[in-house]
Amino acid sequence: MNEIGALLLIIALSVVGLWIIFYFVPVGLWFQALVSGVRISLLQLIFMRWRKVPPRVIVQAMIEGTKAGLTLNRNEMEAHFLAGGRVSKVVHALVSAQKANIPLDFKMATAIDLAGRDVFEAVQMSVNPKVINTPPVTAVAKDGIQLITKARVTVRANIKQLVGGAGEETVLARVGEGIVTAIGSSLSHKEVLENPDKISKTVLDKGLDAGTAFEILSIDIADIDIGRNIGAVLQMDQANADKNIAQAKAEERRAMAVALEQEMKAKAQEARAKVIEAEAEIPKAIAEAFRSGNLGVMDYYRLKNIEADTNMRDNIAKSGNEPKKK
Repeated sequence: MNEIGALLLIIALSVVGLWIIFYFVPVGLWFQALVSGVRISLLQLIFMRWRKVPPRVIVQAMIEGTKAGLTLNRNEMEAHFLAGGRVSKVVHALVSAQKANIPLDFKMATAIDLAGRDVFEAVQMSVNPKVINTPPVTAVAKDGIQLITKARVTVRANIKQLVGGAGEETVLARVGEGIVTAIGSSLSHKEVLENPDKISKTVLDKGLDAGTAFEILSIDIADIDIGRNIGAVLQMDQANADKNIAQAKAEERRAMAVALEQEMKAKAQEARAKVIEAEAEIPKAIAEAFRSGNLGVMDYYRLKNIEADTNMRDNIAKSGNEPKKK
């Protein structure tokens, strides 16, 4: 029993040892590289394991590049992987660029990859341009009619501008700005509807792809819809505003007139009070005239007769002015 247990232990240790050896010494991968024309030693593959670089990724990429006629450096590929890059994507892009006669070297490809862009997709976009549909762009012509425009922008990746170049959102924003400018400078919305290619020409002449990662090939107007009459709406709003201002000014003048009327009434009341106050002094003056001898009894009677005659005339005048009742 002890011999059987020892034998099983030896077998188990042998299996584990062989697994460790084949894990750190990828003989199969080395042989695959050898028959594919890639010169790499077993020791280099072992060192890759220790450097936390998967040998299969590097070897497969080198095989692909070698078969495509590319000259790749193993150390540069390992450095790119350790920097967080995608080695397989870079090699795919280099092979595609070579087949399409697009100038792209390993340094540029790795820089694009580390910048967060898909370098393989960029190469594909250089070969097969991409069509971007703009969201509805609203603009107003000089005659006040609103136009809602949709456009299709055909772009091609600009390999040299992929690092540091603006993205798709910037292109859409610039195209929208150009559409608004082109429509806004048109005298009539009918002019835009008759010649929609005028918008495309105006926008393309602005060089909107400057500083972006794309090259604009064409801008095609897909649809133009007529919106509201913004000019009429603005005129109505202005008319309402003018009316409100006029009403406010009229109300201000009315309030000033009412205030002036109240002020005049107050002044009239004040004058009437002064008259009453002056009339109250008349008996005192007459009494003083009697005491001083300046007014006699006959003079007083004549004054009273004149006063009575005046009152009678006033009453007759008032009764003559009243309308007769039928």
